[in-house]
Amino acid sequence: MFEGPFDLLLFFIERDELDIHDIPIFQITNEFVGYLQELEQLNIEVASDFILTAATLMRIKAKMLLPRVEKDEDGNEIDPREELVQHLLEYKKYKSAVPDLSEMEDQRMAQESRGNIHHELQQIANANHFEYELQDLSLYKIMRVFEKVMARYTEEQNRPKHTVIQYAYTIDEQRDIILSMVQQRNRLAFSKLIEEFPDKIGMIFNFLAILDMLQLNLIGVEVGDGFNDFIITEAEGQAAQVTQLLVQE
Repeated sequence: MFEGPFDLLLFFIERDELDIHDIPIFQITNEFVGYLQELEQLNIEVASDFILTAATLMRIKAKMLLPRVEKDEDGNEIDPREELVQHLLEYKKYKSAVPDLSEMEDQRMAQESRGNIHHELQQIANANHFEYELQDLSLYKIMRVFEKVMARYTEEQNRPKHTVIQYAYTIDEQRDIILSMVQQRNRLAFSKLIEEFPDKIGMIFNFLAILDMLQLNLIGVEVGDGFNDFIITEAEGQAAQVTQLLVQE
């Protein structure tokens, strides 16, 4: 059994001492397909990459039978086997490195690990307050942590933010101001109050202060000339006395 289709092709080339740069595609294709047929007769499942390579070989074989020759931009004839040759050369290069890598692996496996490395790494982790032990770190874990940090950052950025604004008004202050204006003028149109405090927040605080004073019977309200206007008047009787006390305070 071979590790892959290129391993099988290299076997045929080396066995028959063929030139890898000038592969007899007819011979190689027939031997390759014949090997696959033998596997099928033995009820051995043929891997898909072997089938793909067989189809590629037959495609190259068919191209070489055609009288029409493909050419590149410079007018040079394109060899249908060129791509296959490049793949075989790359595979041969990596395959030649396998024995050296296997030897290095055997040497590394024969080495004994340091017995105190766990204790040293634990000391470093404790000294720097690491959440994870260094010996458990890997590139995958670092990438997972980075992914979680970025997801948390994105979530924080998209989370609704509530901003508390300190307004320049208070209901108590506006109540005192309105009481003072009513006492000076006896009658105060709400439209005039809007002229004094034209901004939206000021109008809201003034309206709330008026509602508060109405509930305490500190002022009276009369319908004005306009549809959306009304007149603020001084309260009478006991309410007027309460008004004087609030102003004095």
